Amino acid sequence: MTYFVVFLGLCFVLGGLAVASNPSPYYGVVGLVLASVVGCGWLLSLGVSFVALVLFMVYLGGMLVVFVYSVSLAADPF
Repeated sequence: MTYFVVFLGLCFVLGGLAVASNPSPYYGVVGLVLASVVGCGWLLSLGVSFVALVLFMVYLGGMLVVFVYSVSLAADPF
């Protein structure tokens, strides 16, 4: 179980690095989704399932809004 929690922590850090290092919003949102899913899985492994569910729902709504906004800005030629 300890190795699983360490693996989830490592994936969470890698997902954050994927968000920070990708200049394209299309690939950055993949890292953001990965980090949020792994973070919620980490919370599930600690036994706080309701907090993980609420956090995932909030992240899902926030990620969709930020992704649509950044894609619309990237598509604007001016």
